[in-house]
Amino acid sequence: MAKAKYIRRTPRKARLLADVVRGLPVSEALAFLEFSPRHAALDVAKVIKSAAANAEHNFNLNREDLVVKALMVDEGPTMKRIRPVSRGMAHQYFHRTCHITAVVEDREEAVPVARAPRASTPTTTRAPRTRRSTT
Repeated sequence: MAKAKYIRRTPRKARLLADVVRGLPVSEALAFLEFSPRHAALDVAKVIKSAAANAEHNFNLNREDLVVKALMVDEGPTMKRIRPVSRGMAHQYFHRTCHITAVVEDREEAVPVARAPRASTPTTTRAPRTRRSTT
């Protein structure tokens, strides 16, 4: 597990990438993020690399077997700023921050289990639909 806190990136933009790489093997997730055009990809990749390194160092897990189990992007504090505009007024704008948490787990390659063929169920026939007259 690894956390990156107070990242100057909007949570919405980071969540777009988190939703894509959640559940992928760590190597595939990092390859996807490396070639992603989104700026938040660097921040998400950094947290995944850190979580993988923690699992490798602290728990002696093999990096090739690691899978991104959870990738959460939470809102951090919002810094409010003011921009002066015409006629003595001011508009407020926000610098949003986020906290990114990555959890990786060790998952060996599962051997596909051969399932018994499903019993076919008889299909029922429905009466054809008729149009209502609008008179």
